[in-house]
Amino acid sequence: MASPVNLRSSFSSIPRSSTDFRSSSIVPFTSQLFFSVRPGRSSRRCPSRALRVRSIISDRDLQDPASGDDFLDGINTFSVDSKAIERRIKFHAEFTPSFSPEHFNLPKAYFATAESVRDELIRNWNLTYDCYERMNMKQAYYLSLEFLQGRALLNAIGNLELTGGYADALTKLGHSLESVARQEPDAALGNGGLGRLASCFLDSLATLNYPAWGYGLRYKYGLFQQNITKDGQDEVAESWLEMGYPWEIVRNDVSYPIKFYGKVVVDSNGKKNWIGGENIKAVAYDVPIPGYKTKSTINLRLWSTKVQPQDFDLSAFNAGDHTEANQAQANAEKICFILYPGDESVEGKSLRLKQQYTLCSASLQDIIARFERRSGNLVNWEDFPEKVAVQMNDTHPTLCIPELIRLLVDVKGLSWKEAWSITQRTMAYTNHTVLPEALEKWSLDLMQKLLPRHVEIIEMIDEELMNEIISVYGTEDLGLLEQKLVRMRILENLDFPEPVAKLFVKPKKQKVKSKEKILVESLLPSDIVENEESEAQAASEEVETEEVETIEVKTEEVETEEIETEEAETEEVEIVEEDPADKDPSFLKSDPKLPKMVRMANLCVVGGHAVNGVAEIHSEIVKDEVFNDFYKLWPSKFQNKTNGVTPRRWIRFCNPELSKIITKWLGTEDWVLNTEKLGELRQFADNEDLHKEWKVAKRNNKLKVVSLIKERTGYIVSPDAMFDIQVKRIHEYKRQLLNILGIVYRYKQMKEMSATEREEKFVPRVCIFGGKAFATYVQAKRIVKFITDVAATVNNDPDIGDLLKVVFVPDYNVSVAEALIPASELSQHISTAGMEASGTSNMKFSMNGCVLIGTLDGANVEIRQEVGEDNFFLFGAFAHEIAGLRKERAAGKFVPDPRFEEVKKFIRSGAFGTYNYGELMGSLEGNEGFGRADYFLVGKDFPSYIKCQEQVDKAYRDQKKWTRMSILNTAGSYKFSSDRTIHEYAKEIWSIEPVLLP
Repeated sequence: MASPVNLRSSFSSIPRSSTDFRSSSIVPFTSQLFFSVRPGRSSRRCPSRALRVRSIISDRDLQDPASGDDFLDGINTFSVDSKAIERRIKFHAEFTPSFSPEHFNLPKAYFATAESVRDELIRNWNLTYDCYERMNMKQAYYLSLEFLQGRALLNAIGNLELTGGYADALTKLGHSLESVARQEPDAALGNGGLGRLASCFLDSLATLNYPAWGYGLRYKYGLFQQNITKDGQDEVAESWLEMGYPWEIVRNDVSYPIKFYGKVVVDSNGKKNWIGGENIKAVAYDVPIPGYKTKSTINLRLWSTKVQPQDFDLSAFNAGDHTEANQAQANAEKICFILYPGDESVEGKSLRLKQQYTLCSASLQDIIARFERRSGNLVNWEDFPEKVAVQMNDTHPTLCIPELIRLLVDVKGLSWKEAWSITQRTMAYTNHTVLPEALEKWSLDLMQKLLPRHVEIIEMIDEELMNEIISVYGTEDLGLLEQKLVRMRILENLDFPEPVAKLFVKPKKQKVKSKEKILVESLLPSDIVENEESEAQAASEEVETEEVETIEVKTEEVETEEIETEEAETEEVEIVEEDPADKDPSFLKSDPKLPKMVRMANLCVVGGHAVNGVAEIHSEIVKDEVFNDFYKLWPSKFQNKTNGVTPRRWIRFCNPELSKIITKWLGTEDWVLNTEKLGELRQFADNEDLHKEWKVAKRNNKLKVVSLIKERTGYIVSPDAMFDIQVKRIHEYKRQLLNILGIVYRYKQMKEMSATEREEKFVPRVCIFGGKAFATYVQAKRIVKFITDVAATVNNDPDIGDLLKVVFVPDYNVSVAEALIPASELSQHISTAGMEASGTSNMKFSMNGCVLIGTLDGANVEIRQEVGEDNFFLFGAFAHEIAGLRKERAAGKFVPDPRFEEVKKFIRSGAFGTYNYGELMGSLEGNEGFGRADYFLVGKDFPSYIKCQEQVDKAYRDQKKWTRMSILNTAGSYKFSSDRTIHEYAKEIWSIEPVLLP
């Protein structure tokens, strides 16, 4: 690692490290932020250290720069008054320019504002990590391929308690805080719940003062920007980095080598060396993550990839072969271009595997460098698990396991036994899915080509696993042992090692004769011997023996007719010999027709000390079904950690009106940190004054969404209609198709009624969808197309008017969610039971006073328990019924509801345009076959779903009842704070403690 940047002498009292955020261009400010110790939590306090700094940069008025001789006073305080904030914004507008100096327009105002906030974050970050370096406590490292951060400005100034000061300062500068904040693009570092959960966890880690760090990749173009056209979803590259990202700090002195391809050779000392191949380097970009009402500011380190300048082929460029000249750089850079590049091709699969390995290798090299630096001259590798906890968020970081072993064995010189023990005690794995296609498997051939050393290590881990299975289950029941080995192996469809294969070879019985008989037979003609052998075989009894003695025959001159055989007893014994007919049971050999695969989830379970699901029902499915064999082998490894969301972003900042009401009625703002206090709202659930305030806040939020919908889609909707929202990744198991089919049924009913009947039967609804379908997921894209076609028909039908509107909000992201969720009244979480691990949007909706309709799936189960059964609309089959229902379908016994058949017929009639929806409807028909047979049970749950929707309409007509349900949802959401989840991870998996800064 390169030496740290030489900092200004005013920071000489602080130890320097290559991870510092300090830079000579940063004005040092000292915060007066209130810091509170969380009650009831054990913590360690960082020893205080005197910090004396002086002003080194003048703070000049940009309107009259020449006259600005004012220096910041003392700099031992960070002034939070609006005038001081205004000066800092103006300073950055002049001296940290990203735009031309002529005008202080909105984009320039955003960058200057963000940079002024970043100054304080950097200072707090330095204090945080100076403390961590000196105390050398155990630290958690959270590795995730996604971090869906959203906009940072409002969250940062909210956590720093500077919202009012910045609002006033920007008003004086001619802009509103909201208009400036809207200039920030969402950081395109994730897609859905996986990435948003990771970001919520970072917020909670910082807020709760836990020593931790996040690691991810810096995607240049994100997943994609979603446009909606007449043909459905259209994908274009995201442009979030086009104007720069003021929250990140590039660390050109923090980079690590990453290797692909090549070969493994053994040197004269027997040491393995991975040589040759393609070499790139990963460069660190740091994003500070502030805690709420605390100086603790942790780090999200993102890796970007490039090569050394000397890898640019200057000769080829000068010869006119420009593409070839830049090939190495292009290959390196494309690793971090796109989140989840299409993997239909071998090149796409290779790129995805490169992404995962880059994240793992760069992060672990960084973690090891930090461990060694903190250890000083006394590096004890046995202490590594006592100082480092690595959490793998899903299977994407699985290569951390073989990579840590490689680094410890090949680079640091540890033995296999030492490295394997350290790795298992360091790693932990969070499972996020029960879907087979999401439990990653990688081609062994591809991995062998790309990461040859890691394949060797994985093979050794696989052997370790098989040996343990054999030691536990023994060889008495070979059928059971076979099942365990086949299901639990890390390597799928690979020949079993010879020592294991021999256990399954059936014995063949063979007679061994006495030495006297052998001597006789050696002197007889061969035809006589053969005849006697056959007779003896028929008559003799077989005796088993463990060993066959070596037989020595002494040559003597004898005549055949004179041999005495009275004393020669024929001994017949059995020896174990391979029987060609049973030599290779089918499971011992690979099937050449099938690919050899690496089961990444199995590797995660074997290579770590903890495995957790993310909701109670999901964790039970993980133990009972997904990893049942592993659970029986290592029951203590398995835990539940129900997901949570940060109450700062997802209610305090995104829903300020409701937050003020909650604070008023609870008499304190402590609920933002201690969400248990939200439960106290139950005592006011019937209070009419609270009802009035609650409804006003909800309607104001709905008015904002009315404007958003008009801006994004052109549709005009009524704020007086119920806002019914389903926003999440488009996937068949999440069943947006069930939702839109229910809407089609509703629309068909309306069309068959008179205007008066429609008004009497139906509550006005605005049905809002949002979410991205992966570019290669054809069926999901058909669903998006269908929703937009239904919207185009329904929204332009004068007979229906405001009774029903359908809206698909394009390019759904965190910022859109922050607008939609506070305005929601009904939210749909309707996945096939047993298929959603947890969900987190359901928690956000409930927290904001939204009533849920859903199946007993994921965290829905626990939400329903907490908010009360009467405040949750339940429908659909239960998780334990799903397997039987699919068997019923396969047997041809399922009879669809007539209303379901009517809906499909109505769609096929062309009511929603000329697009052929045969493939989409066909997926719901038939009894078996890929892409058919309604695998996600849309038809089965349809009658229950539409009946439940009738109950929703009935409840919404009684606004007093509905408002009470809304209040009780917020009151019951207290459990679903990510603060609670992080406390559980910290205590039960990572073994880390909070650290209080001075």
